[in-house]
Amino acid sequence: MSGKPAETVNTRSNMRIVVACSAFVVSMVGVSYAAVPLYQLFCQVTGYGGTTQRVEQMSDTILDRTIKVRFDSNVAAGLPWNFKPVQREIELKIGETVQIAYTAENTSDQSTSGQATFNVTPMSAGAYFNKIQCFCFTENELKPGEKMNMPVVFFVDPAIVDDPDAKDVTAITLSYTFFPHASEKPVAAMAEPVQDRDTL
Repeated sequence: MSGKPAETVNTRSNMRIVVACSAFVVSMVGVSYAAVPLYQLFCQVTGYGGTTQRVEQMSDTILDRTIKVRFDSNVAAGLPWNFKPVQREIELKIGETVQIAYTAENTSDQSTSGQATFNVTPMSAGAYFNKIQCFCFTENELKPGEKMNMPVVFFVDPAIVDDPDAKDVTAITLSYTFFPHASEKPVAAMAEPVQDRDTL
């Protein structure tokens, strides 16, 4: 009988440890799920990692200084699309709003959907590359053999000239990669990875 109180204490102590460990695991799982959207939000706000900004209106200031913007395109394995920019490079004034376009063509015999990811280099310019309109904001679906024109409307924020890390940037590369939409399985006919990259 003398050993029971000690066993009870040990059992309670063990239960506390189990509960504490379980709570820790649950909280870590929650943090891991929240990490991706929080990281994306952080990148969008700060331009970290070359993430561009999304804005609703054009710049009201145009500087008498030009900058080159180059356009890059990629397609991930499993998406049977030809994807490329209409122009490889343009030169514009800082603060000037311009429209360019990419084209995408579904080369398969079935409808497929893709979602584009994007970034700019050098990464220091990400916070100043502002998009007003972009095909990357939504999922895109192409029917068999369909070809689509995909516009992008953007400007380079004049504030870039006041940033010590970005003020000397003379050229920016805007890069897109199309991936199969998460709800779709890769096209079975794709025996080999399909990649379409425009080197600049």
